[in-house]
Amino acid sequence: MSDLKLSPGNDVETSDSKWAWLYKIGGIAALVIVVIIPIQSFIFVTWPPPTTVLGYFTLFQNKWFIGLLDMDLLYLLVSALMIPVYLALYLALKRINESFMVIALILGLVGIAAHFSSNTAFEMLSLSNQYAAATTDVQRSILLAAGQGMLTTFQGTAFDVYYILNAITLIIISFVMLKSNIFSKKTAYLGLLAGLLMLVPSTAGTIGIYFAFTSLVPWAIFSVLVARRLFQLGKS
Repeated sequence: MSDLKLSPGNDVETSDSKWAWLYKIGGIAALVIVVIIPIQSFIFVTWPPPTTVLGYFTLFQNKWFIGLLDMDLLYLLVSALMIPVYLALYLALKRINESFMVIALILGLVGIAAHFSSNTAFEMLSLSNQYAAATTDVQRSILLAAGQGMLTTFQGTAFDVYYILNAITLIIISFVMLKSNIFSKKTAYLGLLAGLLMLVPSTAGTIGIYFAFTSLVPWAIFSVLVARRLFQLGKS
């Protein structure tokens, strides 16, 4: 049985019932991501991330949950939610260009794995607790050095790999969308715009922050449109 049944004038008319729940789960995940985006943005604006290890340690001691959120706890959830979204998009678009969609899926999943490996939020929380309990300057110096290592990892290569790979994934998916009638051209262009803006990582100084926040607008609208279409495919 084919995964998607084609009809004249449209690249996809009905979806195989065995994938219906994956389309629906992908749609739900996309909507949850849209809800998380303004929450995380509000947190960053209201409680800007500290710039030093000691600043993080202090934040964790006073507001440990805000400290975790400042270290992208919600974005870890977003990365997990992107897995069913990518899988659903792969199923929906693989008949249009399976080669590109396989590449996009692999790059997206590798990027997500890199994001999980880059995040050191709970390590920083543990080091903060140890720092608060330290009784000598030597212990504090060692813990500060360990914290600096964790902070460097958090803002380092693995995070940039995640950011760039997911930008490329989004660009590839949007390109395939443009070649199909499954998703609207508006959806594809919004995804393409978001992906291009995401080619500049948020770690690239002030310009990186600017591009990151700017990309959230087309990304949020893209996610809503994708969710709506996935729900339709899940009902087909």
